[in-house]
Order: sequence, then structure tokens, then C-alpha cells
Amino acid sequence: MADRILIIEDEAAIADALIYALRTDGFEVHWSALARDGMAWLQAHPVDLVVLDVGLPDESGFELCRRIRTLSQVPVMFLTARKEEVDRIVGLEIGADDYVVKPFSPREISARVRAILRRTRQSPAAVVAQPQHSGQDADFVLDDAAKRISFRGQWLVLTRYEYLILSALLQRPDHVLSRSQLMDAAWEDPAASFDRAVDTHIKGIRAKLKQVDSAADPIRTHRGLGYSLSTASGAASL
Repeated sequence: MADRILIIEDEAAIADALIYALRTDGFEVHWSALARDGMAWLQAHPVDLVVLDVGLPDESGFELCRRIRTLSQVPVMFLTARKEEVDRIVGLEIGADDYVVKPFSPREISARVRAILRRTRQSPAAVVAQPQHSGQDADFVLDDAAKRISFRGQWLVLTRYEYLILSALLQRPDHVLSRSQLMDAAWEDPAASFDRAVDTHIKGIRAKLKQVDSAADPIRTHRGLGYSLSTASGAASL
């Protein structure tokens, strides 16, 4: 069965180009021009990825993404005419998997969609794989086959980049990893991202750890160097 892509974009010309490129590459595509229609369709149908315009007429794409995240961890790719770094950071903070600035090539979007789906795809066998403890810290369990991590007995709801960054830290406990090393671990093309993206995802990981234990802060900040994961639970940030 073809992967199903939901496009939420109010400009018909852009939507038509995306639909053509994605369908040519074998995807099933549905298009909604308004946020409310896209959200209603998402709630009624299984979707593998959402391509979401930031500047929708009835609701900000950022706000819509926040609402999507309350019910689904479906991958989201933002489309926007804004080039400012702050907008990219906001998009990443609320759970976007990619961020593309207009103008762009529809073929590039299709390639990025495939890359996101490849990273997020889980085989049926992965779900039943036995979790492995990472390092000496029993607070964390890293189930690499199923691409999930538990903290103190609770599976964390992580975005793809959050999972990859935390996984890299778990595999080298008490070692300082630079932002460049974490970008290499999380992005297929690190040059397409930026240093602040790592900080943004670390912030998201910390928030999710604190949802499990409000006193926990095992990720240590080494200013000017990078981050490490302390095997001593609750270590304070430097």
C-alpha cells in the first residue's frame, strides 16, 4: 500500500506541483487548502506524513502543528516563505521533522519526504525486539530495533531527531559530544541543519524527561563544547 501524504497548503499552484511530484513517485496524496479541513481529514484517515504550510489563511501552521501533536506523532514537514532562523527554531520546538523555505523544487520535497519516511519506518520485527540497557544507567532502556527509549519505566514520546540525539548520548554515557557530532548522528545531511537545532531538540528531550520525573536532568551542558548524558540521575546542567 502506498504511503499517504496529507498536504495542507492554500496556494493551489504549489499544491498542484507537489501533488504531481509525489504521485509520480508513488505516494497517495490528499490536499486540503485550510487548516480546519486538513485537521478534520487527519482525524478521520491514517496518514504517513503531513506537508504543512506555515501561512494558512484560517490558522497558523505552527498552531496547527501544536494541535496535531496532541493527537499524533505523524511526521510533519513545514513549508514557509519565512527565512528567519527564529521561525525554524519555533517549528522544530513544536515537533516538525523538516522545514523547507519557498521557493523550492517539488522533486526536492518528494526526496525529503522519502528521507523522513525512511528514518521513521519501523519493520514489524522491530516492535518485538528485546530492549537493551544502555551503558550502566538502568534509568534508560534503549530499544534500537523499535527506535524507542524508556526513562524510569516509561516509554518517551520522542520526535525522530530527539530519538537520534538521545540515542547518541546514551551510547556514550559521560562522554561530551559536540553539536557537530550530534548533528552527524541525527541528520543525513548535517550541512542542511544548524547548531541551534541541536539546542532546540535537547530542550525538548529535557522537557520530556521532566514529565516523567520533574527533578531529573541527566543531560549536562558543557558550554562551548557540547552535551553529555550523566550516569548519575538528576545531574544538574552546567
